[in-house]
Amino acid sequence: MSPRETNAASNEPDSTVRSSRIDVPPAYVVGLLGSSDENLRALESLVSADIHARGNAVTLSGEPADVALAERVISELVEIVASGQTLTPEAVRHSVAMLTGTDEESPAEVLTLDILSRRGKTIRPKTLNQKRYVDAIDAHTIVFGIGPAGTGKTYLAMAKAVNALQTKKVSRIILTRPAVEAGERLGFLPGTLSEKIDPYLRPLYDALHDMMDPELIPKLMSAGVIEVAPLGYMRGRTLSDAFIILDEAQNTTAEQMKMFLTRLGFDSKIVVTGDITQVDLPGGAPSGLRTAMRILDGIDDIHFSELTSADVVRHRLVSEIVDAYARSDEPTLMNRAQRRSSGTGRPRR
Repeated sequence: MSPRETNAASNEPDSTVRSSRIDVPPAYVVGLLGSSDENLRALESLVSADIHARGNAVTLSGEPADVALAERVISELVEIVASGQTLTPEAVRHSVAMLTGTDEESPAEVLTLDILSRRGKTIRPKTLNQKRYVDAIDAHTIVFGIGPAGTGKTYLAMAKAVNALQTKKVSRIILTRPAVEAGERLGFLPGTLSEKIDPYLRPLYDALHDMMDPELIPKLMSAGVIEVAPLGYMRGRTLSDAFIILDEAQNTTAEQMKMFLTRLGFDSKIVVTGDITQVDLPGGAPSGLRTAMRILDGIDDIHFSELTSADVVRHRLVSEIVDAYARSDEPTLMNRAQRRSSGTGRPRR
C-alpha cells in the first residue's frame, strides 16, 4: 500500500530546493517511525533530505534528487509495514542501499518474501543479493552461494531445505561439511563417532533447531529424513529426491568437490556454500570451491550467487571487518593454513 503524496515547490529563493509532504495512513505511522522513532533516525542518517514527522504527515525538503529518493524509500517502507512485517533500522538501511544501487528492485518485494515461518518467526531475505540467491535456488538444480561470513548463505539454504521438506518437494535433507578443522582424521579424536563429528557439525544442528521443533529433529534423523554427516560419508552414494547442502565448501579439495557434485540423483537439489577468503586446507592445497567456480561456470542449470559485505546481516561491525580484511594485503586472506604451515606471521611495517 503506497502513501498519498503531495508535492509543492519551495518558496525559497534557491529554486533547486524542493519540499514534499507524504500523508502516511494512520495505522502505519507507529510501524514506520519505530520505537522511539528509531527508524526515522536511521532514515535521517542515510539520506540527505531533511525529514520531519508530525502526526501522520512526513515532510521532506532538500535537493530534488534527495527528496525524490526519500519519497521512494518512505513509500517502500510503508509497503513493508502494510504487509505486517516489523520494520527495523536494519531494514531501513537495506532499503536505502537497494534504492541507491543500479538495480530497479522494490525493497518491499525483497524484504517481504517469506521463506519459512515457525512459531511467529519468519525467515526472509534481507538484501537484494540474498533474494537473488533464494530465487536461484528455486530456479536451478545446483547453486553455489559464495560470500563472507554473516551473509546468510548457509542459513537461507537451510530454510529453503526445510521448506522443501515440509512442502514435500523432497523426501529428505542431507547436510554435510568437510571436516578439515578436525583434520579429517576422526579416528585420532576421543569418543564415539557421533561425539567426534558433532562439535564440527554443530552450526548445522543449531540452524535446524531455529527452523523446526527440537523434539521432531531426533525422530527425523533416526528415520533418515534428515542426515548430518561429514563430507567423506557421501562417497559412493547416489542422492535422489533430496535437498543437499555442502557447507564450508572452500575447505574441499578439487577431488572432494567433484565427488560430492557427482552424487546428484534425480529430483534432487544441491546448494554449495563457502567463503573463498577463508581456506583452511593444509599445505596450501587449492580450494575445490575455487576450482569449481572456474570449471563449471557457464553450465546450464548451475548458478553462482555471490554475496558481499553489503549482504552481511550480523552486527554492523561484521560488514566493516570484512571490508577491512578485503582491503588488506596480508597473505592470511588467501589461505590461512598455508600461512600456518610456512610460519609466516603478520607482515612487518
